[in-house]
Amino acid sequence: MTATSNNRLVVSVLVMVCVAHLLNDLLQSVIPSVYPLLKESFGLSFLQIGAITLVNNITSSIMQPVVGYYSDKHPHPFLLALGMGCTFAGLLLLAFASQFPLILVAVALVGLGSAVLHPEASRVARMASGNSKGLAQSIFQIGGNMGRSLGPVVVALVVVRLGRWSISLVSLIAFVAVMVLVWVGRWYRRQLLLGQQTGKSKFDQENTTTLTRRQVIWALVVLLVLMFSKDFYLSNLQNYFTFFLIDKFGISIEASQYCLFALLFSSAFGLILGGRLGDKYGRKYVIWVSILGAAPFALLMPYCNLTWTIILAILTGMIIFTSTSAILVYAMDILPGNVGMISGVFFGLSFGLGGIGSALFGWVADVRSIEFVFQLTAFLPLLGFVAYWLPKDRY
Repeated sequence: MTATSNNRLVVSVLVMVCVAHLLNDLLQSVIPSVYPLLKESFGLSFLQIGAITLVNNITSSIMQPVVGYYSDKHPHPFLLALGMGCTFAGLLLLAFASQFPLILVAVALVGLGSAVLHPEASRVARMASGNSKGLAQSIFQIGGNMGRSLGPVVVALVVVRLGRWSISLVSLIAFVAVMVLVWVGRWYRRQLLLGQQTGKSKFDQENTTTLTRRQVIWALVVLLVLMFSKDFYLSNLQNYFTFFLIDKFGISIEASQYCLFALLFSSAFGLILGGRLGDKYGRKYVIWVSILGAAPFALLMPYCNLTWTIILAILTGMIIFTSTSAILVYAMDILPGNVGMISGVFFGLSFGLGGIGSALFGWVADVRSIEFVFQLTAFLPLLGFVAYWLPKDRY
């Protein structure tokens, strides 16, 4: 009996996958968190800041589907631990890079490490999910959000005070992540051996879909529009929120990092809520309500004082994040047996869209202002209405 044929969650595995995701994304989040320091040290423009995000995210988006597709056919449990080595090397280079091109190489290496982790760890979460696929993906993804929320705090407490070289100290977290991923890899390997003994090469093969090919294609098109809306908006919110607060309200870099921490940490509640509601009521409705429901808060935020700006940003991020696991599990359910590829495509597409959005909004900020960017992007969540045309899902 494989883990997926069991009706209960394999909690210990999900916790370890969550921890691995937390450590990985904590390290990944160092990059946007040090943008103010890099901008000041190298005299970078907002366009160059956007280019850093673009290189990092495009590396992830290109490689994740490749890793996912390959591992669907040839799974390698310890690839998870090996991928963390790329992140470690990239952060070391970022700590001591002396030229802008070296910074781009460093963030590309960090992106490659992320490209390995996300599809493979998402597969492990699916294997350990039992009948609670949405909740399992939410537990896995909450680790990433917690890691991204802790990143700015680590930067504020360590890097801002000690200097850019201290990123090398932060990179030591990668060793802890490797140990966690080795443990996960051993469990993953046992599941593969059990699958071979029972003659099941694909652990997700018992899941089927009743949708026609045309309905599947249409659903994927709708999901693409929704991801464009969600990821473009979140890219601006996560990468430029600190600049917006500094520019409009004149707060310090350190204070802006704590505000970013509050924003990212609150998204964890949205993830868990979205996973639970999706398992219970259907993922289509969660996707529809979460993106469109964030629009009023996003539209108000650019015109408020500091306190209300922070509150509305937290609410907007939390509501939009309820759709994250719902979108991924919905796609897995309509294309069963392709968990690695779907995870790679959707995580990669999310990062790629975020990188494109970051570069675009950086250019707009240089031409107009960072405040104008927030006023403009506030209309993106209104695209959530297209979720109405998603085929009804089984749950």
